[in-house]
Amino acid sequence: MKNSKEVLSSVLKTTQMGQLGIRSALESEMAPALRSAMESQLREYDSIESEAHSIAKARKWELQELNPSIRFMTDRMTKMRLSRGDVNSKIAAMMIRGNTSGVIKGLKNLHQMIEQDKAVQSLSNKLLDTESANVHQMKKFL
Repeated sequence: MKNSKEVLSSVLKTTQMGQLGIRSALESEMAPALRSAMESQLREYDSIESEAHSIAKARKWELQELNPSIRFMTDRMTKMRLSRGDVNSKIAAMMIRGNTSGVIKGLKNLHQMIEQDKAVQSLSNKLLDTESANVHQMKKFL
């Protein structure tokens, strides 16, 4: 079972992971429509991250953030995977896998949440909706 602070930390880490993946991918050459979609998704993650920080600040919580070693490894793996081949399709596939993983983790967190915290539940659901929409948006680039 997870408390609200743990779930909010997970939301924060998920948004940071999404931002990291997108920023790494944006360094590659890609179709303009894909770039536009990625930039839009980045803004959505930024917004959710800001909201998570706001909730934590109001409650005087210190949230766990994404581990620096995970940041480094993710950035390197993304760049390595995109070094050759059909970059557009690879980016879309990576984004779909990442968002699907985020949806699974988010749903598990909501199901394991031991207290009814409307703000954390609402933000978690917003992230789930965003990630589901992101998967749908990336399908056309495969």
